[in-house]
Amino acid sequence: MNISNPLLKLADEFVRDTGCNIFLTGKAGTGKTTFLHNIKKKSPKRMIVTAPTGVAAINAGGVTLHSFFQMPFGPFVPGSEGEGRHKFSRDKVNLIKSLDLLVIDEISMVRADLLDGVDSVLRRYRRSNLPFGGVQLLLIGDLHQLAPVVKDSDWRLLQNHYDSPYFFSSNSLRQTELIAIELQHIYRQADQHFIELLNRVRDNRLDPATLQALNRRHIEDFVDEKNLGYITLCTHNSSADAINNARLRTLTPKTHRFDAEIEGEFPEHSYPTALTLELKTDAQVMFVRNDASPEKRFFNGKIGKITRIKDDRIWIKCPDDDEEIMVEPATWDNIEYTLNEETLEITENKVGAFIQYPLKLAWAITIHKSQGLTFDRAIIDAQAAFAHGQVYVALSRCRTLEGMVLSSPLAARAVKTDSTVKRFVEEAGANVPTETQLAAAKIRYQQRLLLECFDFQRLQGLLARLISTVERSGELVRITGAGNLRDLQAKTVNEICSVGTNFGRQLQGMFADTVPPAEDGAIRERLQKASAYFQEKFAAGIGEVVDAFQVETDNKEIRKKAKNLCKWLQEETAVKLAAVRCCESGFSTAEYLRAISSAEISVAPKKEKPPAITYSEADVGHPDLFLALKEWRSRKAKEENVAHFQVMHQKTLIQIAVNLPDTIPALTKLKGIGKILAEKYGEELVTLVTEYRAKNDIQEVILPTATTKEPEDHKKTNEPKAAKEPKIPTRFLTLELFNQGLTIAQIAEKREFAFTTIENHLAQCIEMGELPVDRMIAPEKRQSLEHLILPLQGQKLSEIKEALGDSCTYGEIRYILAHHRHHRISY
Repeated sequence: MNISNPLLKLADEFVRDTGCNIFLTGKAGTGKTTFLHNIKKKSPKRMIVTAPTGVAAINAGGVTLHSFFQMPFGPFVPGSEGEGRHKFSRDKVNLIKSLDLLVIDEISMVRADLLDGVDSVLRRYRRSNLPFGGVQLLLIGDLHQLAPVVKDSDWRLLQNHYDSPYFFSSNSLRQTELIAIELQHIYRQADQHFIELLNRVRDNRLDPATLQALNRRHIEDFVDEKNLGYITLCTHNSSADAINNARLRTLTPKTHRFDAEIEGEFPEHSYPTALTLELKTDAQVMFVRNDASPEKRFFNGKIGKITRIKDDRIWIKCPDDDEEIMVEPATWDNIEYTLNEETLEITENKVGAFIQYPLKLAWAITIHKSQGLTFDRAIIDAQAAFAHGQVYVALSRCRTLEGMVLSSPLAARAVKTDSTVKRFVEEAGANVPTETQLAAAKIRYQQRLLLECFDFQRLQGLLARLISTVERSGELVRITGAGNLRDLQAKTVNEICSVGTNFGRQLQGMFADTVPPAEDGAIRERLQKASAYFQEKFAAGIGEVVDAFQVETDNKEIRKKAKNLCKWLQEETAVKLAAVRCCESGFSTAEYLRAISSAEISVAPKKEKPPAITYSEADVGHPDLFLALKEWRSRKAKEENVAHFQVMHQKTLIQIAVNLPDTIPALTKLKGIGKILAEKYGEELVTLVTEYRAKNDIQEVILPTATTKEPEDHKKTNEPKAAKEPKIPTRFLTLELFNQGLTIAQIAEKREFAFTTIENHLAQCIEMGELPVDRMIAPEKRQSLEHLILPLQGQKLSEIKEALGDSCTYGEIRYILAHHRHHRISY
């Protein structure tokens, strides 16, 4: 790539130094592919390269869009984004989170709905409402070449959502600023007359003079008598195969078969040449890759003739070459992208290889497969061209007008240009970006990143959602290690979020349209002071405690929601802390992007703590202390105007009354006592225990035998377990209290369980035959409800309740279904 080319230099800087989405286009042979390979080598941004087809992806050194984003091959209808649609591994999610730049080669073949599908994946896994999750796009291709394939049945589903199938009709892309850069200098052809003819075909300006000039190359029944290496470009695979097979059969030398070697994973649709090559001496072949050796003896698309085949070696003689080329098998790698856990860089890993001679029969090839190739001599059969852009692709494969032969005259109707494409290209051409726009885009990008750096609204929102989840769930869930969440929220909002909002306004007032923030001395000074302030507040507040958050609940649904919120809060805290640290000595775009993506993916999944020994009220051997602890909790609840459990759960009081901790370290070892609670109430609790032990002369604490309750998702081991006393099922304790005459509400309060949990206990007792259903529902009502409820069994409880309305309660539904399961009655 000639970086002195001003348009290539402009494109390079837009990609490297701005957040703008780039559409890099240009006529055939203008250096788009070379630009891509240079970006891969030199870009400081973390990137992946994708393409719409397997062969295009292999040639670009990337992966297919469908495979990376796990997109279905059918249409993606906007609004159908479902969470169950994509199930990515943690490694893939981390890779997506770390992404700065997504490159899509051969964008002309990508449909609008596919691009919107990619957008939905990026937004979801990067948890961002920005188009494409805030990832920059580099889209490379020529809209005047091959178009996307859309079946009629697919278009019937999509036409109400898109005005065309082309990528630029993507709803998500239209929400962004798309910079179109059209490369002008053609490296493939040097003949200005031929270039002008091609431009007229490309732009649908095919006047009689242009048609006449092209049709001068029509030679009826042309035969390559001098064996100069002409290749026929056809519109259909069947035509190309028929020509190649027929020409091969006319050769008298024996057939040699060469089988490719497949290593690891290499999908069939990505094979760069035949799995089994059938070749003969004198066969015309084409190289299908560039020579990797320093001699550069051949390139992708070079035509030659086989002069001899011996053992595992093939010799090729190409027109205009003095010497034969000895060909050996070449290797194509199938790669996948992974994230290096140590460096947090995106790396390419080889997962498979295709090893075969880099050749294919070349008396004929389809126009579609010729895209990206250059031929010195070609016979073009474009009479049956059926798709937009095919004639232009075919003609532009030729290096010179003299090297092109038309097997049939070119008709004006064969040159098809979509009016939608024409309109888009004209609009893009009328808005060519300038150096001034580039400078402004660089400044806007830095300003946007800095405002994002000190925007803590997501942090505030996640903390509010966590508190709401805990408070709505009553006593069903508890977040240990957090202390009083409301106090933490107030401290975070007042000292971090609100200050960040005000600082963002100050920055906006200081921003200049002509000076990048990183080069503004006054802004750099404010950033350094802000960085020191926010680092201090994070360290003394949420940053200090968030990693210690643990969710305690027996409710699966609440556990999942609360754990997710805790994880997201930990990630956001890490990201924001990394972001403000980046400003302590100025600001660098590249360092900032790297820091925030590294911070997010470096938050390790929390490992479940080994289950702690939990004692019940029956284990309490010091009832006087237990009573004193409950009275202390009552006083605290009244002082703080909160519910008793918000001070401390009764289960935690029990652990204190059994273990008798007389130091702060001993106290923090107990289940339910985190750092915040220890700091807030530790001295008072230890004083209570110390005084009790002194009063009763307790020197050594003898602990009762207790069972250990494992969390449901705690990993079990195969190690032999110590024998333990049988544990009384919790439903028996509920049933015992019910038999004593307590109501469900009274049992729930006494056992510190939710009302619905006690209902479930009693339903289990009914199902096990331990409790007659008629004690829960009057027989007459039960019989009338059974006829309504039993036909609906198999549906969710909420669906049954919705269907029956106020005619019954959730508890009554549970009892009747439990009774039915006990008796196995058929209705």
